[in-house]
Amino acid sequence: MATKLYVGNLNYRTQEEDLRTLFAQFGDVASVSIISDRDTGRSRGFAFVEMSDESAAKSAEEALNGSDFEGRALKVNEARPRENNRRGGGGGGGGGYRDRY
Repeated sequence: MATKLYVGNLNYRTQEEDLRTLFAQFGDVASVSIISDRDTGRSRGFAFVEMSDESAAKSAEEALNGSDFEGRALKVNEARPRENNRRGGGGGGGGGYRDRY
């Protein structure tokens, strides 16, 4: 079963292919996704790397957490499941039809 890892404290110039190469040392990399700011498109400094094998993911986590990559100390750990209770702009309402007499 695939295991998703959180990779934090990335250099803002890091590319997905750089991470794929780094993590491929430990096993098959299923996917790499660098998270970017929705307005600017600039990297937010973290990514998710999905490894095909759980033991490979564990090895990568142990070896790379705290290691230097492109001048930054990486933070690598198993990703937590995404929470569905994100706050968003619900607001408003009202504005229904009114008769004028």
